Amino acid sequence: MSSAAAVPPIVFGTDGWRARVAEEFTFENVRRCAEGVARYVVEQGTAARGAVVAYDRRFASEHFAAAAAEVILAHDIPVFFAATAVPTQMASFEVVQREAAAAIVITASHNPWTDNGFKVKSPSGAAAGPEILGVLEATIRERAGVQPPRRPFADAEAAGLVERFDPFDGYRAYVGRTLELERLRDADIDLFVEPMYGAGAGWTGRLLAGGRIRVHEIHAERNPYFGGINPEPIRPNIDEALGILAAGGYDLGLLLDGDADRAGAADERGVFIHQLQVMGLLMYYLLEHRGLRAPVVYTVNETSMVERLGARYGVPVHETSVGFKYVGPKMIETGAMMGGEESGGYGFGMHLPERDGIYADLLLLDLFLRERERGRWPPSAAVAHLHELAGPSFYLRVDVHVERAAYPALKERLLVELRDHAPATLAGEPLVRSVALDTNDGFKWWTADGSWLLVRFSGTEPLVRVYAEATGARARDALLAAGEKLVRGG
Repeated sequence: MSSAAAVPPIVFGTDGWRARVAEEFTFENVRRCAEGVARYVVEQGTAARGAVVAYDRRFASEHFAAAAAEVILAHDIPVFFAATAVPTQMASFEVVQREAAAAIVITASHNPWTDNGFKVKSPSGAAAGPEILGVLEATIRERAGVQPPRRPFADAEAAGLVERFDPFDGYRAYVGRTLELERLRDADIDLFVEPMYGAGAGWTGRLLAGGRIRVHEIHAERNPYFGGINPEPIRPNIDEALGILAAGGYDLGLLLDGDADRAGAADERGVFIHQLQVMGLLMYYLLEHRGLRAPVVYTVNETSMVERLGARYGVPVHETSVGFKYVGPKMIETGAMMGGEESGGYGFGMHLPERDGIYADLLLLDLFLRERERGRWPPSAAVAHLHELAGPSFYLRVDVHVERAAYPALKERLLVELRDHAPATLAGEPLVRSVALDTNDGFKWWTADGSWLLVRFSGTEPLVRVYAEATGARARDALLAAGEKLVRGG
């Protein structure tokens, strides 16, 4: 590159940087990001602790990971390199276990198959927070147009500076410290698992092998096209799995996203248990079945059931901006037992301060088995019991897709319009409260019965997300329609 002005900016969103492969997500830009991480580690004086580098099953992820590792190695930082594609949270696990300086994960999580991405983990295992990402972005800008130094991967490995790792055995032992895996393995049930072709394929079955439980998994093969869907465990992406469950023969369905850091579930009838219900179920599990009473952290687009359960059990709750880069640090700050976000990401204080879809799914399995002992079986009965305690949660999210080139202008315009000309009513209901998100990327409004609508601009994709949680399906749909109208105009 002849000038810094010609280099496109790289901005880390709610969970890393993501872009279209071969357009913005190139080997050159991956190296620029890796140099930012390397310079940060060197400036912190922690280079000798090494860095973890991992990757998912997307197109060329292993090659992008090797390119990042070569830049890290050129700064005299040893590298712990994943032996194969692994769930994102395994990088968090390895950082904590090895006391490494940082981790890089090549993944675009649930994004379309055309994308890939670059995530950074802090030494705590949590997603790198604003204080780290600000430094990375500044370094990337300052070094624009300069080729980062590289040390050939094979040469560094021959010199003993690269150690390949397989996290499975260590992770299984780690999970066993806080969860009775033998108890889960001994359950005489048929469990259905949908990993969505992602890096979590095979993990649940391996962790539960050797007992009476029967685990059936679909879409376990590597398919960077993801069968033409986005690997996000929500409808319509999971409709095939829901259809299989609806046909009968299974007691519970557990879902994962493309890099397995997000969890999902469906009941024995093939009814989707939406992300906000999963948050409520997991919080109820920790409070009621595990007897924990530590704080809970949740994002502004999470369920109001968190507040109601917190009041019922006498535990404090803390709301954050969207993204685990906010949730993880808040969990550490408050000593939280759990943190969760609307997208299906849940982290646990007794585990890791980062999302782990595999662990969250295992906790859901444990919850339903414990509820069965109390006479609440099948899983749909346990979900009904949750709502008896925590109130209703009719929730849905609509993604309004925008042309990539038009997205910045639309965002800039709507942020002004929705602030200066905020609605007084939505779907015929007067608003009792409204806030602008402190991340300056959206707005949230409440009606008198606690129902809410949120309009937020994605930090990782060219789309506007419209969320609604209400006390009934009709109210939810009316709020969503009003939200879409605000975004689309008319």
